[in-house]
Parts: sequence; C-alpha cells; structure tokens
Amino acid sequence: MKGDFLYVPQGGIHAFSNESGAPARMLILFAPGPPREKYFTELAEIRSAGRKLTEEEWIEVWARHDQYPA
Repeated sequence: MKGDFLYVPQGGIHAFSNESGAPARMLILFAPGPPREKYFTELAEIRSAGRKLTEEEWIEVWARHDQYPA
C-alpha cells in the first residue's frame, strides 16, 4: 500500500510482490549497505542491453548476488 514501510533485520528472510496488477515502485535502502553494487550494476547492464533472460538465467544472476526467488 502506498506509503507503507517494512523493516527487515539483518539476515531476515523476506520477499516482495505486487499482486495488484498495476505498475508499482519500490525504494530499497540498505543500512549499513552490504556489498550490493555489483548486483545493481549487472541489472542495469542487462536492461540497457535489452537482454531478455530465461528463468534459468535469472536464477543464475540472482544466485551470484545472494538473491533467490520466493
């Protein structure tokens, strides 16, 4: 819901989804910031190249950056 806030403690298992069917935006703040720069750089490179990854390729990208589908 617009304006909602969620705190996830360090090491907390969590997932996000948008079940509304409408476009949504999300701001994620890491504090202190773990080493996530390479993850977001890779996502930007995939998008700017116009690549369309398969589900298997996405799982490989996520696994490289300690991310897993929920």
